[in-house]
Amino acid sequence: MDHRIRRVRDADVETVVTLVHELAEYEKAPQECHLTAGQLRTALFGPAPALYGHVAEVDGRIVGFALWFLNFSTWRGVHGIYLEDLFVRPEARGTGLGRALLAALAGECVRHGYARLEWWVLDWNPAVGFYTSLGAEAMDEWTVYRLTDEPLRRLAADPAGPA
Repeated sequence: MDHRIRRVRDADVETVVTLVHELAEYEKAPQECHLTAGQLRTALFGPAPALYGHVAEVDGRIVGFALWFLNFSTWRGVHGIYLEDLFVRPEARGTGLGRALLAALAGECVRHGYARLEWWVLDWNPAVGFYTSLGAEAMDEWTVYRLTDEPLRRLAADPAGPA
């Protein structure tokens, strides 16, 4: 494993939250990012952690991160990793850190017998070429659906739907 990549530690939480907000700015949606250090700390290190992470360091300074969780493939019958966020600060891009973060997650998959590593990427993101160079395939035949906010609450409150 690349010596610049390591598992996220409790002491890294504030920095990772800052980087998540930088990612939201990069993705042109800063108003949608509400992550706090308390939320991230609980997700990573609370009584029932369901989120995992790696950070990328240069000269002892964190300049990138990957946050991920397990998913499950019913067709393959085993878990996989869903990469929620991957971000490397602009000044550290092109140094191999993005590849090293993905390689760390690929290593997690191989070590644990997970079937796949998946993530979403915005169509306009220039990293698409980098991802395809690694052998990643766009899942163009799938459409992402999401329920949030009021529609989510409405469905939860009325599972039978209108009469």
